[in-house]
Amino acid sequence: MLNAFLVGLLAASSLLIGCVIALAHQVRPRTLAVIIAFGVGVLISAVAYDLVADSFQVSGGEGITLGLLCGSLTFFVGDLLIDRAGGANRKSMTGDGGGSSGRAIVLGTVLDGIPESMVLGLSLLSGEGVSVTMMAAVFLSNLPEAMAATSGLRMSGQPPRKTVRMWTLVVLVSALASAAGYALLDGASPTMIAFVQSFAAGAILTMLVDTMVPEAFEHGGRMVGLVTTLGFAVAFGLASLEVLA
Repeated sequence: MLNAFLVGLLAASSLLIGCVIALAHQVRPRTLAVIIAFGVGVLISAVAYDLVADSFQVSGGEGITLGLLCGSLTFFVGDLLIDRAGGANRKSMTGDGGGSSGRAIVLGTVLDGIPESMVLGLSLLSGEGVSVTMMAAVFLSNLPEAMAATSGLRMSGQPPRKTVRMWTLVVLVSALASAAGYALLDGASPTMIAFVQSFAAGAILTMLVDTMVPEAFEHGGRMVGLVTTLGFAVAFGLASLEVLA
């Protein structure tokens, strides 16, 4: 379980890295958009090959459709509640997220990250080690999210120390979620494992379309499609190397 905690900690550490970068430098929205677009492509590849395809191999298709729908609905409802609590613009790159409360940003990031973290912990149960593609996807998607939210909080006047403490808490929660995925699902049936993986896939896909893709396209323009495809291709290449190895 310690390994699962450390894997989750490493993947979520990019939240703290993104926070430090945003506090030290004013990153251009277009640069953030490119990073987001690349992360979107990597995440889509991870959903397709590390989550859904793996779920099918594990269970033969049982539990996948239900998991996708439940994951999507859970994120949709959770995101709606967080928006109403003041976190609607928590990922804005231009400072519009300054109106988002720190609590809403924490809740929103945890909502985004828990499914991903639990899958990272779950992947260790196979004995083949954590997926490099999934690790890269989580790391890359967290980086611009923290940078965008931190920029908004800085413009709203929140003290840097409070912002760092906030992201440190989220990183620890993500690491605990990874450990929980390992501990709670150890010995679970193939159908349950497939359900959890597809649940995460549904939540991630909904999150991508609802938050990351619109923000990237707004500030990155038409080139976002090219960068997203590049991210998908790189992730597919990593997944292929893992299979061949």
